[in-house]
Amino acid sequence: MTEELDLTAQDSDAGSEEVVLTPAELIEKLEQAWMNEKFAPDLLESKPEIIECVMEQLDHMEENLKRAKKGDLKVSIHRMEMERIRYVLSSYLRCRLMKIEKFFPHILEKEKTRHEGDPSSLSPEEFAFAKEYMTNTETYLKNVALKHMPPNLQKVDLLRSVPKPDLDSYVFLRVKERQENILVEPETDEQRDYVIDLEEGSQHLIRYKTIAPLVASGAVQLI
Repeated sequence: MTEELDLTAQDSDAGSEEVVLTPAELIEKLEQAWMNEKFAPDLLESKPEIIECVMEQLDHMEENLKRAKKGDLKVSIHRMEMERIRYVLSSYLRCRLMKIEKFFPHILEKEKTRHEGDPSSLSPEEFAFAKEYMTNTETYLKNVALKHMPPNLQKVDLLRSVPKPDLDSYVFLRVKERQENILVEPETDEQRDYVIDLEEGSQHLIRYKTIAPLVASGAVQLI
């Protein structure tokens, strides 16, 4: 895998910025997104451009293997690498779908109140899945339980009934870029707020909501 790939991202001014990545850098970004998604308690920003580029790269690798000589050791090595990439990709997407199923009312509410220009936590396909999942859940509850209840109890507030992501849970992280003056909230009323510096390469166990913006910006990596 030696070709360079174009990855189009959106900058803060809503303009398009083309980033050129090697296949190795692309897979590294996929693995970082996978690890962050796996260990973050909430649904992170969707990465459709990475998914699309990885799928294109897998197709390209498949075509190269078809042209390779039979019995070449490189074929087996590249085949194993393709299976590894497919596993990471499917695990990443499966993790996101599990979170959508678990927190769908809150995810859809967050999407509804998202300001224009802010990154979305759902791809178009995930948004359609979440809406359909919510509709099916409401239909199931109505047909199985709610219609048998008194009229004043035939409505259910899914936002109140479904648990929210636990942003107060603790996560392990590795610092990729030095950060200064990170405000840490107290755990008890007796404690006070305090600030810490995160040195590049250091590892920490810290409350997720404290470093959620750093995960989104790529300054830290969940591990």
